[in-house]
Amino acid sequence: MKLSDGFDARRLRQREPRNWRMRLGAAFSALLATLGVLLAMAGAASLLGHPPALGELNASPLGAALVIAAGVLLLYLGVRLWRACRRRMRRGQELNLAPHLMKKHD
Repeated sequence: MKLSDGFDARRLRQREPRNWRMRLGAAFSALLATLGVLLAMAGAASLLGHPPALGELNASPLGAALVIAAGVLLLYLGVRLWRACRRRMRRGQELNLAPHLMKKHD
């Protein structure tokens, strides 16, 4: 039986306006990740015996270890936030079908 009355395929994929908040969030999180990498590199350079890149902040080994920890933490937060923003931006491209109507894959 063919039911084509009132069926519109364009309703399956709705076109919503672009979400600029998610784009700005992804850009901000990329900056956080970049700052984290730079801080971790500065701390590692200080631990390896090169002149301190951040002045008195990482002149001691304990300060350098704290700078490395802060850099790794910023890198982790930046990557997590970036992935969450990318996932939310791509969510609008899914089909608007009920799950029980989709093809079953075993």
